[in-house]
Amino acid sequence: MEYPIQGACQCGQVSYQLKAEPKMVIACHCTECQKLATSPYSVTAIVATDSIEFTGELKEWQRMAESGNKNCAAFCPECGNRVYHYNPDDMSTLKLKLKPVHLEDTSLFEPQAHVWVSEKLSWVDIPEGVKTFPKQP
Repeated sequence: MEYPIQGACQCGQVSYQLKAEPKMVIACHCTECQKLATSPYSVTAIVATDSIEFTGELKEWQRMAESGNKNCAAFCPECGNRVYHYNPDDMSTLKLKLKPVHLEDTSLFEPQAHVWVSEKLSWVDIPEGVKTFPKQP
């Protein structure tokens, strides 16, 4: 795959350029991600902050995760699409949890692991051989 890859929110006000391969791609089945994705799970690409460049204004919203960590969501103020998440109290890792559904080609990143399968909808099948975790690893 060639980088950079372009991505944008639904209305196009926020766009980005991903310059390097994600560190990992996961599918999260927690009920919060089901609400976020309006789907059985949400796909997230863990990317280094220095491998992505954003254009446009983002707004933020945060909630507490079950772990006690803050989960801050950055989203487009116009269309409301979430673009990425991060923990504002742990910037030492220098990573973002990018929502790769905004990429020009959404088929590029297949999940390498499924988390929060303890909240997975019963009719969702996870491919054989893919790592699974009952909660957050």
